[in-house]
Amino acid sequence: MGKIFKALEKADNKVRSEKKSTLNDDEAMVRNDSERRDLKPSDAISPSDSDALNPVLVTATSPHSPAAEQFRLLKNNILFPEKGNPPKTIMVTSASPHEGKSFVAANLAVSIAQSIDEYVLLMDCDLRSPTIHTSFGYKGEELGLSEYLANKLPLSSVLKKSSVNKLTILPAGQVPTNPSELLSSDQMRRLLHEVKLRYNDRYIIIDTSPPYITSETNAIARFVDGIILVIRQGKTRIKEVADILDIYGREKILGVVTNFSRKTIGYGYGYHKSSYGYGYHQQR
Repeated sequence: MGKIFKALEKADNKVRSEKKSTLNDDEAMVRNDSERRDLKPSDAISPSDSDALNPVLVTATSPHSPAAEQFRLLKNNILFPEKGNPPKTIMVTSASPHEGKSFVAANLAVSIAQSIDEYVLLMDCDLRSPTIHTSFGYKGEELGLSEYLANKLPLSSVLKKSSVNKLTILPAGQVPTNPSELLSSDQMRRLLHEVKLRYNDRYIIIDTSPPYITSETNAIARFVDGIILVIRQGKTRIKEVADILDIYGREKILGVVTNFSRKTIGYGYGYHKSSYGYGYHQQR
C-alpha cells in the first residue's frame, strides 16, 4: 500500500457545535505568459474577509487548535515524502457519504496554502452534493465547474478567490441534472489536463463523490498523482476500504484519514481535548 498515514480529526459537525457559529495538443495548452493570466480568479465575486470562513475550516479559523495541527502533520507527509517527488494533484474521496471528505479536502488545501512557498487550487468535483463553497463564505449562487463543463466558459470566469492567501477555489456551481455525463466528458478531461499543465507550480486538491455512488470518480482518479481516502470511525467497513484499494491500486493511495474518532493515537506524543481524540500515526 506504500505509505499509509492516519490523522484523527475533529468531525466537522462537532466543530460547528463547539464554535456555535480528446485533448487539445500541448502546444495549444502551453501558451505565453499573458494567456496564463487568464487562469487568475474572477474579481466579480469574493468573500469580503476572514469572517466569511465557516468554522469547520479549522486550519484557518483555529490555526493553533489540535485539529489544525493534525492537518499540518498530514500536509508534511504529502510535501515531504520519504521517496520520490511529492504528488501535485490529489483526489480526496470516501467510501460513502457523510464521512468528512469535503472537510478534509478543504482543511488540507488551507494547510498547504499556509506554507511559505506553496500555492493551491481546490476543486469541488462533487457535483451531486457540493459543499466546498460554504466553507469559504460563498452562497452557492456563483458560476462553477458545472457551468464551465456545460457551457464551455473561460476557466478564469469560474475560479474564485478565497480569504486564504495563495488558495484559489473552483466551486461546483449549480447542481446539474447530468453530473455523470459532465464529469465524464471530454471537457472535463481537458480541464484536468489543463490544470495539471498550467498549475504545475502548485498543488491541486480535488474533492470527489464516493466511488460506490458515482462512476465518474473513477475517471477523475486516472488523472491524479495520488488519492486520500477518508473513512469514518465505526461506520466504514473494512471490505469497502479493501475494494477501493483494489480499484485504484494500492500504490496510488497516499493514505487514509480517519474521521469522527474518539481515540487518541500518538506518534511520539498524544493529547486529548473535550471528548474527542486527536493524534497522528504512521504505518510502514
